Amino acid sequence: MVELEQVREAVRERYATAARSVGGPDAGCCGEEASCGCGESALPTGEREVFGARLYSGEERDALPEAAELASLGCGNPTAVAELNEGETVLDLGSGGGIDVLLSARRVGAAGKAYGLDMTDEMLELARRNQREAGAENVEFLQGEIEDIPLPRDSVDVIISNCVINLSGDKPRVLREAARVLRPGGRFAVSDVVADPGMDDATRADLEQWTGCIAGALTREEFEAELGAAGFEEIEIQDTHRVHEHAVSAIVRARKPA
Repeated sequence: MVELEQVREAVRERYATAARSVGGPDAGCCGEEASCGCGESALPTGEREVFGARLYSGEERDALPEAAELASLGCGNPTAVAELNEGETVLDLGSGGGIDVLLSARRVGAAGKAYGLDMTDEMLELARRNQREAGAENVEFLQGEIEDIPLPRDSVDVIISNCVINLSGDKPRVLREAARVLRPGGRFAVSDVVADPGMDDATRADLEQWTGCIAGALTREEFEAELGAAGFEEIEIQDTHRVHEHAVSAIVRARKPA
Protein backbone atom coordinates (compact mmCIF):
# COMPACT_ATOMS: atom_id res chain seq x y z
CA MET A 1 0.00 0.00 0.00
CA VAL A 2 0.98 3.64 -0.42
CA GLU A 3 3.25 5.05 2.32
CA LEU A 4 1.55 7.78 4.39
CA GLU A 5 4.38 10.33 4.13
CA GLN A 6 4.56 9.70 0.40
CA VAL A 7 0.84 10.46 0.21
CA ARG A 8 1.21 13.73 2.13
CA GLU A 9 4.00 15.04 -0.09
CA ALA A 10 2.26 13.96 -3.29
CA VAL A 11 -0.93 15.72 -2.20
CA ARG A 12 1.00 18.84 -1.24
CA GLU A 13 2.74 19.01 -4.62
CA ARG A 14 -0.41 18.30 -6.60
CA TYR A 15 -2.38 21.07 -4.92
CA ALA A 16 0.52 23.50 -5.11
CA THR A 17 0.49 22.87 -8.86
CA ALA A 18 -3.27 23.39 -8.88
CA ALA A 19 -2.93 26.78 -7.18
CA ARG A 20 -0.22 27.86 -9.60
CA SER A 21 -2.32 26.75 -12.58
CA VAL A 22 -5.26 29.05 -11.80
CA GLY A 23 -5.55 31.62 -14.53
CA GLY A 24 -4.44 29.23 -17.25
CA PRO A 25 -4.45 25.47 -17.89
CA ASP A 26 -1.45 23.49 -16.68
CA ALA A 27 -1.21 20.77 -19.30
CA GLY A 28 1.02 18.60 -17.13
CA CYS A 29 -1.31 18.59 -14.17
CA CYS A 30 -4.02 16.04 -14.89
CA GLY A 31 -3.86 12.59 -16.32
CA GLU A 32 -6.87 10.82 -17.79
CA GLU A 33 -7.63 9.11 -14.49
CA ALA A 34 -7.06 12.18 -12.29
CA SER A 35 -10.02 13.70 -10.53
CA CYS A 36 -9.69 16.66 -8.20
CA GLY A 37 -6.02 17.55 -8.28
CA CYS A 38 -5.90 20.44 -10.71
CA GLY A 39 -7.39 23.81 -11.48
CA GLU A 40 -10.81 23.20 -12.99
CA SER A 41 -9.71 24.32 -16.44
CA ALA A 42 -7.28 21.39 -16.51
CA LEU A 43 -9.79 18.74 -15.47
CA PRO A 44 -10.72 16.19 -18.13
CA THR A 45 -14.01 17.31 -19.70
CA GLY A 46 -16.01 14.34 -18.41
CA GLU A 47 -14.99 15.05 -14.82
CA ARG A 48 -15.95 18.74 -14.82
CA GLU A 49 -19.54 17.66 -14.14
CA VAL A 50 -18.64 15.71 -10.97
CA PHE A 51 -15.77 17.79 -9.54
CA GLY A 52 -15.33 21.54 -9.32
CA ALA A 53 -17.30 24.78 -9.40
CA ARG A 54 -20.23 23.42 -11.42
CA LEU A 55 -21.50 21.88 -8.19
CA TYR A 56 -22.28 25.40 -6.93
CA SER A 57 -25.20 27.56 -8.02
CA GLY A 58 -24.64 30.38 -10.48
CA GLU A 59 -25.55 32.86 -7.76
CA GLU A 60 -22.86 31.46 -5.46
CA ARG A 61 -20.22 31.52 -8.20
CA ASP A 62 -21.12 35.07 -9.22
CA ALA A 63 -20.60 36.30 -5.64
CA LEU A 64 -16.95 35.16 -5.52
CA PRO A 65 -13.66 36.09 -7.20
CA GLU A 66 -13.06 34.18 -10.42
CA ALA A 67 -9.87 32.63 -9.04
CA ALA A 68 -11.81 31.05 -6.16
CA GLU A 69 -14.16 29.46 -8.67
CA LEU A 70 -11.34 28.23 -10.91
CA ALA A 71 -9.54 26.66 -7.93
CA SER A 72 -12.63 24.77 -6.79
CA LEU A 73 -11.70 21.09 -6.92
CA GLY A 74 -14.23 19.48 -4.62
CA CYS A 75 -16.87 16.82 -5.17
CA GLY A 76 -19.79 18.69 -3.59
CA ASN A 77 -21.05 21.89 -2.01
CA PRO A 78 -20.81 21.51 1.79
CA THR A 79 -22.05 25.03 2.51
CA ALA A 80 -25.37 24.06 0.95
CA VAL A 81 -25.90 21.23 3.45
CA ALA A 82 -24.24 22.59 6.61
CA GLU A 83 -27.23 24.79 7.55
CA LEU A 84 -24.99 27.62 8.74
CA ASN A 85 -26.56 30.25 10.96
CA GLU A 86 -25.81 33.90 11.69
CA GLY A 87 -23.07 34.28 14.29
CA GLU A 88 -21.64 30.76 14.06
CA THR A 89 -17.97 29.84 13.78
CA VAL A 90 -17.18 27.45 10.92
CA LEU A 91 -13.96 25.63 9.99
CA ASP A 92 -13.20 24.30 6.50
CA LEU A 93 -10.72 21.41 6.49
CA GLY A 94 -8.49 21.62 3.42
CA SER A 95 -9.81 25.00 2.30
CA GLY A 96 -7.84 25.27 -0.96
CA GLY A 97 -8.59 28.47 -2.87
CA GLY A 98 -11.18 29.46 -0.28
CA ILE A 99 -14.51 29.09 -2.10
CA ASP A 100 -16.27 27.32 0.78
CA VAL A 101 -14.76 29.63 3.40
CA LEU A 102 -15.92 32.75 1.55
CA LEU A 103 -19.41 31.33 1.03
CA SER A 104 -19.56 30.34 4.71
CA ALA A 105 -18.47 33.81 5.77
CA ARG A 106 -21.43 35.29 3.92
CA ARG A 107 -23.82 32.87 5.63
CA VAL A 108 -22.58 33.42 9.21
CA GLY A 109 -22.41 37.18 8.80
CA ALA A 110 -20.30 39.80 10.52
CA ALA A 111 -21.04 38.30 13.94
CA GLY A 112 -19.67 34.92 12.83
CA LYS A 113 -16.25 33.67 11.77
CA ALA A 114 -15.04 31.39 8.98
CA TYR A 115 -11.67 29.63 9.25
CA GLY A 116 -9.92 27.86 6.41
CA LEU A 117 -7.16 25.32 7.11
CA ASP A 118 -4.69 24.23 4.44
CA MET A 119 -1.14 22.87 4.43
CA THR A 120 -0.09 24.22 1.03
CA ASP A 121 1.65 27.61 0.81
CA GLU A 122 0.46 28.25 -2.72
CA MET A 123 -3.18 27.53 -1.89
CA LEU A 124 -3.04 29.76 1.19
CA GLU A 125 -1.58 32.60 -0.87
CA LEU A 126 -4.35 32.18 -3.43
CA ALA A 127 -7.05 31.98 -0.75
CA ARG A 128 -5.85 35.14 0.99
CA ARG A 129 -5.79 36.96 -2.33
CA ASN A 130 -9.37 35.83 -2.95
CA GLN A 131 -10.32 36.99 0.55
CA ARG A 132 -8.94 40.47 -0.12
CA GLU A 133 -10.73 40.66 -3.46
CA ALA A 134 -14.00 39.56 -1.85
CA GLY A 135 -13.56 42.04 1.03
CA ALA A 136 -14.31 39.32 3.60
CA GLU A 137 -13.30 40.56 7.05
CA ASN A 138 -14.71 37.67 9.10
CA VAL A 139 -12.32 35.13 7.51
CA GLU A 140 -8.99 33.71 8.66
CA PHE A 141 -6.85 31.22 6.78
CA LEU A 142 -4.60 28.98 8.89
CA GLN A 143 -1.62 26.91 7.80
CA GLY A 144 -1.55 23.38 9.12
CA GLU A 145 -2.58 19.78 8.59
CA ILE A 146 -6.07 18.45 9.12
CA GLU A 147 -4.62 15.72 11.35
CA ASP A 148 -3.42 18.42 13.77
CA ILE A 149 -5.85 21.35 13.72
CA PRO A 150 -4.28 24.56 15.13
CA LEU A 151 -7.37 25.63 17.08
CA PRO A 152 -8.31 25.06 20.73
CA ARG A 153 -10.79 22.51 22.01
CA ASP A 154 -14.50 23.41 21.76
CA SER A 155 -13.87 26.45 19.55
CA VAL A 156 -16.07 25.99 16.43
CA ASP A 157 -19.74 25.30 15.80
CA VAL A 158 -19.52 23.62 12.40
CA ILE A 159 -16.87 21.72 10.45
CA ILE A 160 -17.12 21.51 6.69
CA SER A 161 -14.80 19.99 4.09
CA ASN A 162 -15.00 19.39 0.37
CA CYS A 163 -13.38 16.22 -0.97
CA VAL A 164 -10.33 16.44 1.33
CA ILE A 165 -10.68 13.89 4.13
CA ASN A 166 -10.15 11.07 1.61
CA LEU A 167 -6.69 12.54 0.89
CA SER A 168 -5.46 12.04 4.46
CA GLY A 169 -3.31 9.07 5.34
CA ASP A 170 -4.67 9.08 8.92
CA LYS A 171 -8.43 9.58 8.78
CA PRO A 172 -9.16 8.41 12.36
CA ARG A 173 -6.91 11.20 13.62
CA VAL A 174 -8.64 13.76 11.36
CA LEU A 175 -12.02 12.80 12.79
CA ARG A 176 -10.75 12.85 16.38
CA GLU A 177 -9.35 16.33 15.78
CA ALA A 178 -12.66 17.42 14.29
CA ALA A 179 -14.47 16.21 17.40
CA ARG A 180 -11.94 17.95 19.65
CA VAL A 181 -12.36 21.42 18.16
CA LEU A 182 -16.15 21.22 17.83
CA ARG A 183 -18.20 22.65 20.67
CA PRO A 184 -20.65 20.27 22.39
CA GLY A 185 -23.57 19.85 20.02
CA GLY A 186 -21.40 21.02 17.10
CA ARG A 187 -22.06 19.79 13.58
CA PHE A 188 -19.89 17.90 11.08
CA ALA A 189 -21.15 18.42 7.51
CA VAL A 190 -18.75 17.48 4.71
CA SER A 191 -18.74 16.40 1.11
CA ASP A 192 -16.34 13.56 0.46
CA VAL A 193 -15.67 10.58 -1.75
CA VAL A 194 -16.93 7.22 -0.45
CA ALA A 195 -15.48 4.03 -1.92
CA ASP A 196 -17.43 1.01 -3.02
CA PRO A 197 -16.66 -2.06 -0.89
CA GLY A 198 -15.21 -3.81 -3.92
CA MET A 199 -12.57 -1.23 -4.86
CA ASP A 200 -9.64 -3.28 -6.18
CA ASP A 201 -6.17 -3.40 -4.65
CA ALA A 202 -4.53 -1.94 -7.77
CA THR A 203 -6.61 1.22 -7.46
CA ARG A 204 -5.93 1.42 -3.72
CA ALA A 205 -2.17 1.22 -4.33
CA ASP A 206 -2.13 3.83 -7.13
CA LEU A 207 -0.65 7.11 -5.83
CA GLU A 208 -2.19 9.13 -8.67
CA GLN A 209 -5.60 7.71 -7.83
CA TRP A 210 -4.98 8.66 -4.19
CA THR A 211 -4.10 12.28 -4.95
CA GLY A 212 -7.01 12.22 -7.38
CA CYS A 213 -9.40 11.67 -4.43
CA ILE A 214 -10.28 8.04 -5.15
CA ALA A 215 -7.84 5.47 -3.74
CA GLY A 216 -7.80 6.78 -0.16
CA ALA A 217 -11.57 6.99 0.25
CA LEU A 218 -13.28 5.14 3.08
CA THR A 219 -16.23 2.86 2.44
CA ARG A 220 -19.57 3.82 3.95
CA GLU A 221 -19.15 1.22 6.69
CA GLU A 222 -15.62 2.44 7.50
CA PHE A 223 -16.70 6.10 7.56
CA GLU A 224 -19.56 5.35 9.94
CA ALA A 225 -17.31 3.28 12.20
CA GLU A 226 -14.55 5.92 12.36
CA LEU A 227 -17.02 8.72 13.07
CA GLY A 228 -18.51 6.67 15.88
CA ALA A 229 -15.07 5.87 17.29
CA ALA A 230 -14.24 9.61 17.29
CA GLY A 231 -17.31 10.25 19.45
CA PHE A 232 -19.84 11.45 16.88
CA GLU A 233 -23.53 10.57 16.85
CA GLU A 234 -26.48 11.08 14.48
CA ILE A 235 -24.26 9.86 11.63
CA GLU A 236 -25.78 10.11 8.16
CA ILE A 237 -24.15 9.39 4.78
CA GLN A 238 -26.11 10.28 1.64
CA ASP A 239 -24.79 9.50 -1.86
CA THR A 240 -25.07 12.35 -4.35
CA HIS A 241 -23.41 11.28 -7.62
CA ARG A 242 -20.88 8.79 -8.95
CA VAL A 243 -17.37 10.16 -9.48
CA HIS A 244 -15.52 6.97 -10.39
CA GLU A 245 -16.15 3.38 -11.38
CA HIS A 246 -15.53 2.40 -7.73
CA ALA A 247 -16.60 5.52 -5.79
CA VAL A 248 -19.35 8.07 -5.22
CA SER A 249 -19.53 11.58 -3.83
CA ALA A 250 -21.54 11.77 -0.63
CA ILE A 251 -22.77 14.20 1.98
CA VAL A 252 -21.57 13.07 5.41
CA ARG A 253 -23.26 14.54 8.48
CA ALA A 254 -22.74 13.89 12.18
CA ARG A 255 -22.98 15.70 15.51
CA LYS A 256 -20.81 15.96 18.60
CA PRO A 257 -22.87 15.00 21.66
CA ALA A 258 -24.18 17.95 23.65
